[in-house]
Parts: sequence; structure tokens; C-alpha cells
Amino acid sequence: MALIPTPTPVTEEPVIAEVDMGSESAATTVRATVVQASTIFYDTPATLDKAERLISDAAGYGAQLVVFPEAFIGGYPRGSTFGVTIGSRSAKGKEDFRKYHASAIDVPGPEVERLAAMAGKYKVYLVMGVIEREGYTLYCTVLFFDSQGHYLGKHRKLMPTALERVIWGFGDGSTIPVYDTAVGKIGALICWENRMPLLRTAMYGKGVEIYCAPTADGRDVWQASMTHIALEGGCFVLSANQFCRRKDYPPPPDYTFTTSSGEEDLSPDFVVCPGGSVIISPSGSVLAGPNYDGEALISADLDLGEIARAKFDFDVVGHYSRPDVLSLIVKDHPTTPVSYTSTAPKADSL
Repeated sequence: MALIPTPTPVTEEPVIAEVDMGSESAATTVRATVVQASTIFYDTPATLDKAERLISDAAGYGAQLVVFPEAFIGGYPRGSTFGVTIGSRSAKGKEDFRKYHASAIDVPGPEVERLAAMAGKYKVYLVMGVIEREGYTLYCTVLFFDSQGHYLGKHRKLMPTALERVIWGFGDGSTIPVYDTAVGKIGALICWENRMPLLRTAMYGKGVEIYCAPTADGRDVWQASMTHIALEGGCFVLSANQFCRRKDYPPPPDYTFTTSSGEEDLSPDFVVCPGGSVIISPSGSVLAGPNYDGEALISADLDLGEIARAKFDFDVVGHYSRPDVLSLIVKDHPTTPVSYTSTAPKADSL
């Protein structure tokens, strides 16, 4: 395991690139990097600048695929309550939501175009966690880009967790894509969606080979989930989480963390999200990470031949399935709250 310092501006903490060079194989190999870094909260242009620096650094280490954490663009509002209690919302909480809404991005939109340009400039496949804005509803979303600079599409989080449901809308079955690319079949589920067995099965049914799991869960138990998914799906699992300290968020009273005591009592260097980003093989072996030390670029060479070797043992939607007993139906059409008959196709007049 090589630890390589990544050059960064003096105003930022050093980023460490953790690279597992892998073993020799006649099969196709793909260099993949998961980014463990913090959003610049309430400053989307600066976060995009930071993303480009990190993509450039990853590409410099030979990365062909770069995966960012959940909500990297727009931010994960850790510790915030948005002033919500049952039956009421505070004026400050509403203002917090206004600022959070302003930090989100439209899809498509100028920020998506810039991300596409980054992917093309550095010749990487890019999987990016964002907060998507559609009107006045926000979605926790993953965007996909190819190495030619094309936006491929998105996945919206189907089931936000706990208080996330106050600030984020719900995705539908129309955005559960798996993209067949030159580096493998790539898809993503976000954070605790990965604990939903039927949703995972929908991904396996689409043949996912490189299963991306952007998350905000830095607990040790998350690693068990990631290992299980790799074994269950016979796929590579790439989980990217932010590493952030209290000082990576605006200071109080502009941004207030709710703690177990109910008060803001955190020092600037207190770690509010410890990371734990990891890359796991289809056999369940940890190829790189988990890293809990700071911002990092965590990379490994993925031997795609491992997928066939793993599925020889267990193919969850193939030879190890029993569709005569158990089957899954996925409603993959878009759902909309309002439809207008005037936009429906009209019959030809006689």
C-alpha cells in the first residue's frame, strides 16, 4: 500500500492518495479512485473548483474512474435540524433551507456542463454526488459522466433517511440506471438505500459490475454492508464518504450543529464525519481503505476477471436464483404529480 502526498494549496489540509497497485492479471484492469473530501458548504463554485483539483490529482495517479461522496456538490447538512419539530418550523430553519436550496444545482444546468467538461478534460469516468434542485424540491442525486465529457444520466435517492425526508424529495424507478461503459457496467445507490434488498436486486438484474455507494455513514458497521454487497452481487463496491471537521461548515450562528446535548459544543477541529471510504472486490477482499485519517484519494486496480470468478460461486440473478419461487417487479416508469391532456399525442384529423 503506497501513501503518496497529493499537492494542495497551503490553505487546505493535505490530501493523501492511497493506492493499491493490485496484482498482475491477464484480464482487463481498471484503476478506480474514491474521493474522501469535504464540501465547501454554502459555496458551490468553490466546491466545483475543489472537485476539479481532486479529479486532476486522481487522473495524475492514473485513475480511469473517479467516485465522489454523497451530496459533495451542494453539501450534506450534517447536524442541522432546519428548525423542524412536529407541528412547526422555525423562521431560522426556513432561512437555512433557502440557503441550502441556493447551493443546489439544476440538472441539466451550468454546473452539470462544467462537471462534464472536467470528465472530458481529465479522461475519466466520473460519478458525482450532488444536491439536485427541481423547482423548489431538492433531491439527493448521483450524476454519471463518461471520459469523453458526456453527461450520461442520474440516480435520485429513492428513500431519504430519517430527517433527510424533510429536505429531500423521493426518487422513482425511472432513475436506477446501470451504464455499460468501456470500464465496466457502472451504477450507484446512495447511503442507506444500499440496505434495501429489493433495490440492490434491481441493480444486480441490470448487470452492475462496478457498484458505487456514495454515503454519509462513517460508522464501522458500514464496512460490513459494503462487504456483503460485493459478495452478494459478485461486483466491485466503491464507497466514498466525506471526511469533515466542524470547521468545514460555517460557524455559528450561521450554521448550528445539534449534538446529543442539544447545543453547539464542538471545537473547530472536531471530526463530524470520519470517512471510511473503501474499495472491495467481488470476493469480499478489501482492495483499498477504509480510511479514517483525513481527506484522501483511495485507489485500487480492479481486475474485472474477478467478477466471473466470483459469479462461478454465486450469481444472485443467474444460476443461484429461483424465479419460479421468488421474483421482483420494478416499476421503472417516471412518476409525475400533474399530467396535462393537452400535451398528449393528438389523433390525426380526417
